[in-house]
Order: sequence, then C-alpha cells, then structure tokens
Amino acid sequence: MRATVVMALLLAAPAAHGFDDGRARFSIRVKGLVSPYRVMSVTAMPGDSLTVETLTRPGAARYAVEASCGELAAADGTHWRFRAPATPGRCKLKVRSLTADETVELRVFVLVPASRLAGEHLNGYRIGRYPDKPLKGNALYVPPRGFVEVVKDDVDTHLSPHFKLGHFVSKQLDPFPKYLTFDERLLLKLEAILAELNQAGIHADTLHVMSGYRTPFYNRAIENVPYSMHVWGGAADIFVDRDGNDVMDDLTGDKVVDLDDARFLYDFIDRLEKTEGRLPWIGGLGLYPATSAHGPFVHVDVRGRPARWGDVVARDRPRAAPAPEGARPAGLVK
Repeated sequence: MRATVVMALLLAAPAAHGFDDGRARFSIRVKGLVSPYRVMSVTAMPGDSLTVETLTRPGAARYAVEASCGELAAADGTHWRFRAPATPGRCKLKVRSLTADETVELRVFVLVPASRLAGEHLNGYRIGRYPDKPLKGNALYVPPRGFVEVVKDDVDTHLSPHFKLGHFVSKQLDPFPKYLTFDERLLLKLEAILAELNQAGIHADTLHVMSGYRTPFYNRAIENVPYSMHVWGGAADIFVDRDGNDVMDDLTGDKVVDLDDARFLYDFIDRLEKTEGRLPWIGGLGLYPATSAHGPFVHVDVRGRPARWGDVVARDRPRAAPAPEGARPAGLVK
C-alpha cells in the first residue's frame, strides 16, 4: 500500500530540476527507428547501406550531414544514404540543423562479422554458441551477424545520452578486446524510462545496468535459459542507484532496501507500458529479490510482446524466490 501511495505522489510530481533528457530540437529516423536524442547509436555490417532521415515539416528546416568514414550521399533535403566502410570500427554521422543551430550525432558501430568466429572464440574472447534454430521461428532469435569490438578505452563511450558501452559488456573475465551486440530499441526504452523517473521526481543521471549483453557462454554458465533476450542484446537488468553503491536505492521511503523497492520500479515501468505513448517497445518485465550476490532488481527487454514474471500479483503471500539471472559463478565473472 505504501509503495502505491508513493508512486501516486511521484507521478503527480513536477519534473526534477537539472536533468537533461538529451533530446534535440529535431529527430532522425534510421533503421526504422525514430531517435529524438542528440546522441544515438546503431550497428551495421561492413558495406551495409543505411538511410538517415530528418523528421520535420517539408521546407521547415535545412540540414547538412557529414560522415567521418564510409560513403555518404544526399537523396534529397531530408534523406541521406550512408554506406558503412568495408572494415569494422565506428563512424560518426553529424546531422546539423542550419536553422536551429543544433547537431545530432549518430554513431554507427561497424560490426566484426560473426563469420570470423573460430569455434566459440572471436579474437580470443569466448562468445560460445548461439542456438541452431530461432525460438519458434522468431527472427529476433537469429544469431547476430556480427559483434561490436570493445577495447578498454571504449567503456565510457556513450551509445545514447545516458548509457555507455560499458553498461552492456558481458560480465565474464576474458581480457579486452571484448565483444557484444546491442539492440537499438533497448537504448530508446531505457532512455524513456530514465526520463519518466526524473519527470516523476526520482532524479537519476542513469540507471544501473547490472546485466546487459551476455555471451551464450556466460549465459549458459549462470544456468539461464538459452533464449534469454540478454544474449541478443535486447535486455537489461536494472535498478536506480543514485548514491553509486551498486545497490538499489530506497524508492519507497521506508529506510529499507528490499523487494518493495524493486516492485516500485516494476510497477512504475508496467504502468508506463500500459499508457499509450509513454514508453516505446513493449517487452518482458521481471521482478527479482536480493540474494547474497546482489540487491533487488528489475528485468526489462524489447521482445515486442508483454511478458511478466516475479509473482507481483500475490504480494502478501510467501513466495519462492525466482532464479536470478545475475548469479555469479566463481571464476567466471567479476
């Protein structure tokens, strides 16, 4: 009951002061996704072609686009065709509004092809093996075509205004370079959740991502289901951690950090998903209690259909704790 009352007060609260949601004064569309942010990232295979579109009324604004690598050609005043270079790496596309004097940076991560895997390893980094067949024929579960290469200096690189590459690296101990994949839709969803929390009065500069991408090797090591959305870069286990102590904050105000705080975040996100236009990309939502290895947290993903777990209905009955996806086997993770 207390968590419900607190949520009602927060949802009615004014926006928190000082939070920059990272939005530009114009949006771009790429890979069928609309991004309103000053910084956004997508992946592409070597040689892939992408269409970048500025979203504005015809004749309302003028734009200029430049690319740090690859090939760029203008189709018209609002569309540009970009061809990724033949070698893996990253390109920056700067889309500049000549009328609003504002620039949006699109970061294109050109993938290392999965064809370069030697068994379960890519340049010495253990990826493991993806399932041979997609789950129920769903294209979401086709093995990735390639992977983003991450060196140690890359972990603080922003993928979006408030989330970095380091948020999503698999937790296994293999040395750099490491490899991952990310779903651009997850970035948009996490940014939206963070903005809504700040709008509700819970000021946070980012969300703590306890687990983002997982290699199939690591996912199997923690005995998680083989078709976890984490393995495709489409899921994140998150909590609010404003004081930086790696544990969920006391969101209910009862001076105790427990499952009720994760339930508060779960209910907050669930309500957003059920309110049209508030949260992009419907997906899974799971509630997890604290264990000896970690505090309570919430799982979110972008599977495209609603899925719920964690026994949030029978709140006052004793329940068995769900198996945490973030368990840490000795010798495998840090």
